[in-house]
Amino acid sequence: MIVIVDLVHRARRVRWINVSVVNLRFLIGFAFVPAALKKVLDQPFTDPANHGRFHDFLHAFHATGWFYGFVGVMQLIAATLLCTQRFATLGALLALPILTAITAFCWSTAVYPTAMIATLMWLGTLGLVIWDVDKWRAVLARDGALPALTGEPLPIDLRLWARCGWAIVIVYLGSALLRGGVYRPKGIELDEPAFYVLPAVLLMPIVTFVIERHRRR
Repeated sequence: MIVIVDLVHRARRVRWINVSVVNLRFLIGFAFVPAALKKVLDQPFTDPANHGRFHDFLHAFHATGWFYGFVGVMQLIAATLLCTQRFATLGALLALPILTAITAFCWSTAVYPTAMIATLMWLGTLGLVIWDVDKWRAVLARDGALPALTGEPLPIDLRLWARCGWAIVIVYLGSALLRGGVYRPKGIELDEPAFYVLPAVLLMPIVTFVIERHRRR
């Protein structure tokens, strides 16, 4: 992270790189607009006569109704934020997960020309996020570092709660791997070992709370 921050600081002193970043924001933002307007106006993204994995998914996507328009609105918001420059960091952070999903979808459905364009847009947006690293890198900081900023100690043992979180993930994923799939109870199945996993997961935060309270006393 330190190396990336240092490189960004050096790049920010170079005029032509700053001009390139501004125009990259315009380019990615504008590229969102046509696709977004189609969704907002409830227009099909592809010809109804076209079929295949790529087109069939888009047909089903259009059939979702208001969700189709909602995605278009989010794309328009991202585009607008990118073009404002002042709020471009928010625009890039919003555009990145959208483009990640689009890129993965294009590669998985083997529409390679579109996938390559989406990948370039994704890389460009990732670059914009990195460009503004000073604005958001505090998000990656440990909560335990907050006292240095606020002057107040945390009222909980965050390390203990972090262990609880890891335990929840490991226990559930481990049970799913051992079973070979996700267990969905159809009732009280006391003879099924996987039945006890969910109660155990729900119990973990309670146990953590009791342990932490005992330690504080």
